Amino acid sequence: MITIYQNGIIYTGEQFIDSFAVKDGCFIKVPDVSKLNIEDYEIVDLKQHFVLPGFNDSHMHLLNLGCFLKQVDLSKHTSSLSDVLDALKTKSLELDENQWLEGRGWNQDYFTDENRFINRYDLDKVSLTMPICITRACGHVCVVNSKVLSMLGLKDHAIELDDGFMDVDEDGKPLGIFRENAIALLAKVKPIYTKEDIKERILLASQKVNSYGITSCQSDDLLTLDNVTYDDVITAYQELEADHNLNVRINEQSQFISKESYESFLEKGYTTGVGSEYFKIGPLKMIVDGSLGARTALMLEPYNDDPTTRGIEIINHEDLLDMMFLASKHHMQIAVHAIGDGAFESVLSAYETLLQNDTSDHRHGIVHCQITNDNQIKRFAKLHLHAYIQSIFLDYDIHIVENRVGDRALESYQFKHYLDLGCHVSNGSDCPVEIPNVLGGMQCSITRMTLKDHLGPYLLEEGCTVKQAIASFTSEGAYASFEENRKGKIQEGMYADFVVLDQNLFEIDPMQFNQVNILATYLAGKKVYDKKDK
Repeated sequence: MITIYQNGIIYTGEQFIDSFAVKDGCFIKVPDVSKLNIEDYEIVDLKQHFVLPGFNDSHMHLLNLGCFLKQVDLSKHTSSLSDVLDALKTKSLELDENQWLEGRGWNQDYFTDENRFINRYDLDKVSLTMPICITRACGHVCVVNSKVLSMLGLKDHAIELDDGFMDVDEDGKPLGIFRENAIALLAKVKPIYTKEDIKERILLASQKVNSYGITSCQSDDLLTLDNVTYDDVITAYQELEADHNLNVRINEQSQFISKESYESFLEKGYTTGVGSEYFKIGPLKMIVDGSLGARTALMLEPYNDDPTTRGIEIINHEDLLDMMFLASKHHMQIAVHAIGDGAFESVLSAYETLLQNDTSDHRHGIVHCQITNDNQIKRFAKLHLHAYIQSIFLDYDIHIVENRVGDRALESYQFKHYLDLGCHVSNGSDCPVEIPNVLGGMQCSITRMTLKDHLGPYLLEEGCTVKQAIASFTSEGAYASFEENRKGKIQEGMYADFVVLDQNLFEIDPMQFNQVNILATYLAGKKVYDKKDK
């Protein structure tokens, strides 16, 4: 069966057309639909709606989003610490005493009552007997109550870690605040997820991202759940695909901390490109530092608003290089999380060592690219690295970046500068750090302003054009995963992944992008989201 979509305002990624045809999950004869000589077909009237290639979130955590959707959404209760506690108390009434109460999304920078991190004593007011764990919006900080600390045997004393730490009070007792890799300690006591639990969460998350027009994502999932192996996560994805239940194409940004675990992964034959059209292995993913909001991003100089810290180095330079060379030996692409200029410097230097005299199409990259300086960006471009940015971060970071880093803010978030230097730049949300709101991300990319209170513009000269913003969420994401010949455009031979919107992004004020409705999302020609059903 051939399906002809006509009477639309269709932007292919290169030009405007009014119709296209789909067969066997791919676009055919675009845009020469009128020349088709066929009898077995159906026609869909697009009713002059605006159509784009399916959106690609080039860095997120799909499985983590699914977990978030099962927890208390604290992003809706971040106006005050008391609101967070009230939301947790309400949810606790629905649970048995031995069940874990979990939430995510709080951000102390938005608190109007007490502008500080939540701690164990706050959570103890919710319950002293029920285990409670809440994750900050950035995902780099967790807070637990005294019950969890007792389960860990850490109620009265903290332990020292090289790549993370536990906050303590004036008496040296843990405050229940776990930063960076200290969070891994919670794996000793947290519930164990089954494969069916994993699949349920992937399905929830897939439905959510489809509602934002997303048909592809490059997702970091392998270390998401405590006490779950990467084999369990991969198998869950593969079984969902085999049952035709995977409604988003996954390029797995395969995160590893342990060299031994990564070696076992490689020995099983996994490397970039292994897999299918719905689930395949992408790059090795590593994390060098934390987040700006939690002041754990690694800086070259101390924080402007806290001179006692430069953040946290999660992977030292030698170990980073060791993992990079191992990946390169197995022809595996690399993507490294770096937010602070100190982390960015470490990763750049490592790439400069790795890529000496390397002329291959490696497409290695850096995820986030936030706090930088002009010299670093020039070196980045010289190495032909890929920038995985999150323009939606501007929605929050505009509120804090100048206080956090002072004058360094004048050379940071220079997303257009990468394009001007010839770099490939793809966009994403880092969901669930932010919701996977592609249109909101495009709005921030173009306007350089926040979505609700319209603060800014922040470095307006770094604002992208509408075409560049669309490309960053479509064709550039496909390029990042070596799939630019299969998706990212409405073009003959490519997967029929597309999204239908109720307004033409080229004809409205970019300040209105976040108000545009996603009417329908199609994956391989199959409708996976319809606003009318909601």
